[in-house]
Amino acid sequence: MYLDMHSHSVSSDDSRATVEQYLKWIGVLRKRGHVVDGIVLTEHRKFDFDKDYSALASQYGVVVLKGSELDTRYGHVLVYGVTEPLTREIDFSNVAMDTRELLKAARQHDAYAVPAHPGRFGIGLTEYIQQGETFDDVRIVERLNGGSRQGENERAWELCDDMGYLGVGGSDAHLTSHIGACLTKFSTGISTEAELVEALLSEQFQPVWLKDATNGTTGE
Repeated sequence: MYLDMHSHSVSSDDSRATVEQYLKWIGVLRKRGHVVDGIVLTEHRKFDFDKDYSALASQYGVVVLKGSELDTRYGHVLVYGVTEPLTREIDFSNVAMDTRELLKAARQHDAYAVPAHPGRFGIGLTEYIQQGETFDDVRIVERLNGGSRQGENERAWELCDDMGYLGVGGSDAHLTSHIGACLTKFSTGISTEAELVEALLSEQFQPVWLKDATNGTTGE
């Protein structure tokens, strides 16, 4: 199963794409022979408990899950399996939160936190590790990010090799045509946020580029 683990809709303050526009574009990608089974909406500094995308997901045949991308003292962090108790313990709008506290709280509340674009110059996890910071609870990072500049995914790859981290992939889409640029290939089916957390805990996944997620057919 191929999931785009990092995307932003108009619910984020810097995106111009609606969820339906993303799902329509996935239909185009599928006609071209690509496999994109679902997306995770990781809106900035919030979690949309009030938004239900199940009707759109059913209409377009795409799994739509929700997560968050939080700003922390040591870079951005993707959070999957967000629960109400977690949002009560952690202030999602606090850009000065300690990344380590978020990592611990996520697991305590059956969620999972993954540092985003760790190779990003200036704000990626690599920068802070080079400064001597340690993050004992990091096991998985975003190894492929569709919005990264030249050299940043390479730095993420080196970080994974050096630290023994596992990696996921996500487009970091803010525009419709960017969805699916990077994906995570899981060995099991996923239809809920809880199942996504279980799949991450299983450690049976790998990041891939869109060009490598194909069904062997050619389309328009």
